[in-house]
Amino acid sequence: MKTISAGDFKAHCLKLMDQVAKSHEALIVTKRGVPVVKMVPMEETQADPFGLMRESVKVRGDLSSYELSEIWEANEK
Repeated sequence: MKTISAGDFKAHCLKLMDQVAKSHEALIVTKRGVPVVKMVPMEETQADPFGLMRESVKVRGDLSSYELSEIWEANEK
């Protein structure tokens, strides 16, 4: 992991942010030689699967009163 002083970080902040994002390597910022903060790249997040299909199905009528007109093999056993 790379380290950099707070003064150098302040002078080159935007450039360092780009480097961390590109290299996916963390950067430790020190103040008087003592580690103070750690800059890490953002993880790409995936869409939450819960609610992903929300509002994609429309219910027409009463589902509880629906009857099958066709008899399936599974119903016969």
